[in-house]
Amino acid sequence: MPSSSRAISKPVPRAPDLAAPVADLLPGLVALRRDLHAHPELAFEERRTAGIVAQALRLLGLDVHEGLGGTGVVGTLRHGSGARSVGLRADMDALPTTELGRPAHRSRVDGAHHGCGHDGHTAMLLGAARQLARTRRFDGTVHFIFQPAEEGRAGARAMIEQGLFERFPCDAVYALHNWPDLPLGSAQTRPGPIMAAADRFDITLRGRGGHAAQPHHTPDAILAASQLVTQLHTIVSRRIDPSESAVLSVTRIEGGRSHNVLPAEVTITGTVRSFDAGSQDRIEAALRAAAQGVALASGTTVEVQYSRYYPATINSAAEAERALAAAAAVGLDARIAPRPAFTSEDFAFMLQARPGAYLWLGQGRADPGPDGERALHHPCYDFNDDALPLGVRWFTEIVQRELPLSA
Repeated sequence: MPSSSRAISKPVPRAPDLAAPVADLLPGLVALRRDLHAHPELAFEERRTAGIVAQALRLLGLDVHEGLGGTGVVGTLRHGSGARSVGLRADMDALPTTELGRPAHRSRVDGAHHGCGHDGHTAMLLGAARQLARTRRFDGTVHFIFQPAEEGRAGARAMIEQGLFERFPCDAVYALHNWPDLPLGSAQTRPGPIMAAADRFDITLRGRGGHAAQPHHTPDAILAASQLVTQLHTIVSRRIDPSESAVLSVTRIEGGRSHNVLPAEVTITGTVRSFDAGSQDRIEAALRAAAQGVALASGTTVEVQYSRYYPATINSAAEAERALAAAAAVGLDARIAPRPAFTSEDFAFMLQARPGAYLWLGQGRADPGPDGERALHHPCYDFNDDALPLGVRWFTEIVQRELPLSA
């Protein structure tokens, strides 16, 4: 995301200093983060990671609950007599991809890679727990929420359905995500939508199949699929108000195994991203109508599966302002994001249940390297450890602002 947005405070011309007391946590946090990177675990399989988190929280004297949402962990820290509570969330899962980078701490697990930086998020939140446990400059309750299965498996929803906010009440909830497109030492968020809703569609067109030299004997499912793909890519441009934002992308077409056989079945898969529920409704309706129309015209039959798996991530205004104020207070160049991102995030489920905000924490370097290893989900991606203390300080400041000590 571009950083040419309105500053919350004067831009900081240098990277924030790593002054004590946070700086003395850094060696341990780097070692922890790199250990998690070397041992990535996929959605709902984060048993080793969850065990490390739970043990670390217990050593700090926190009340710890394990197994929420499958492999989720919640640690609770109380201080003073304040009635308010705040939740801080980090995601723990890795991507089902193979790491191609060659750092010394590269993944030791085939087909699993911390290609989105959740190893860094987990380390930062543990660092914040350590800092708050020893300073206790707050009055109230902090719930440290370590969530499984963010990458497409809705671990946040699983935790909520198993009673997250009933068992661990939160007046507000916050999360951050490392953002390689922003420079180190910067942060952005905005009130309202910050990340898009994510939908998936699978459309199956069926004919009878037959000889490619005799196309008049069978409906041509491949031709029908080709026509449908073209129509799908006109939906946003012709059915959605130009002032609104949405994306529809076809990402896979499957059908046929032989050069001389017309397949009986072709499947089209893709994704839709949007920020408004009305736009979602119109896009889904138009997609279903287009599929039915092509099937009728081509003599095929059609089946449409449409799944709205993540809602839009929508920040509440007061909490977004507080998130940026906290970022500025710890020395970050804090700015209002000029626009939301079309990527999605299951923290959206938590923001549907409680007020809160989601922050982008810059971790980009001036030279990202020839392979673009600072891009999220890139096979050579590796979290920038220089961002660790910045996240710790932001989480800590959020708590101190949400749960201030009595004068």
